[in-house]
Amino acid sequence: MYDLHEFLEPVLMTALHNDNGYNDGQFAKHIDIYETEMPDITHADIILVGVTETRGCGVFVNLEAAPDTIRRQLYQLHYWHKDVTIADIGNIKAGATLADSYAAIKTVLAELLQLNKTIVIIGGSHDITLAQYFAYKELNKVIEATCIDANINLRGESPERSENFLMEMLTGEPNLVKHYNHIGFQSYFVHPRMLETMDKLRFDCYRLGMAKENMEEMEPVLRNTNLLSFDMNAIKYSDAPASTQSPNGFTGEEACMLTRYAGMSNNLSSFGIYGYLPQQDVDELTAKQIAQMLWYFIDGKSRAKQEAAIEDRRHFNEYHCTFTEVETIFLQSKKTNRWWMQLPNKKFIACSYADYVNASQDQIPERWLRAQERG
Repeated sequence: MYDLHEFLEPVLMTALHNDNGYNDGQFAKHIDIYETEMPDITHADIILVGVTETRGCGVFVNLEAAPDTIRRQLYQLHYWHKDVTIADIGNIKAGATLADSYAAIKTVLAELLQLNKTIVIIGGSHDITLAQYFAYKELNKVIEATCIDANINLRGESPERSENFLMEMLTGEPNLVKHYNHIGFQSYFVHPRMLETMDKLRFDCYRLGMAKENMEEMEPVLRNTNLLSFDMNAIKYSDAPASTQSPNGFTGEEACMLTRYAGMSNNLSSFGIYGYLPQQDVDELTAKQIAQMLWYFIDGKSRAKQEAAIEDRRHFNEYHCTFTEVETIFLQSKKTNRWWMQLPNKKFIACSYADYVNASQDQIPERWLRAQERG
């Protein structure tokens, strides 16, 4: 075990609340914060950690740290979920080089993953996803990863790490990404051949329009995910003015819905929100958006605590279906109404009500077929 103190900077609370303090109902009064001493994280469900490294997107000087701007808005929100315990361990110190920063982030996250904590990373450019992945690689953990992003960052010709990091993450050896999902890409930012390549690898990519029209279909995708990376450019400019790439994207409400789905996943162990630059924000509206996304993530975590283990069939409705001469079982939770379906290897995977409807009409659910193709 490393002594994490050497990698972390404490939270400077006086810079966040301007000496106004917080009342008893607000976040800051209900989470353990690293101010002078590292909090005891033994019983924490969620560990919040900040990252200030943005050299990967070409920003070398930050006048204000993104994690602290987000904290300023998050700490003001009202705390509703007393069954979810949270610890904020401050910011990971930026290294002398980008590679040094990656190494520090990897080390901290790997230590927390070994403690079976759900880690929430705030701040940093989108390439920090690579360091997030390196933490799993350090522990030799095979994972399913999901990015929510307007772009697919496979631009090998780009000098900016934030535009090409997926190349190393998805093709580097040894590779521990068993499956990759991409939610919310905008077609005019993506070369058609890139999508063809992703499809050949049996990775699942969901165009922005498709995702917006079928938001409930994104829930099973996020329920199966271990690593989630959310680039703020996935949200439309009017709802997140620090994200200047596109006037189109998810609404603020849709982003909150996605993070709530993520919080409900018992498989998810790390979640990063990247790409926020405070100097581009307007009245900290994007920081407020991120704070509310985090609130809904915690709401999802609270909801997940109510879910029964899939082995305890008393809490599930069981449906037997046959489609194209294949017999399978669908389970519906009596507690959360979520669905699972059984593969031929008897393993259950997350699915949706639409998958059950297709199967009951003798049609092969696309999710079932893709899972079979991947083996």
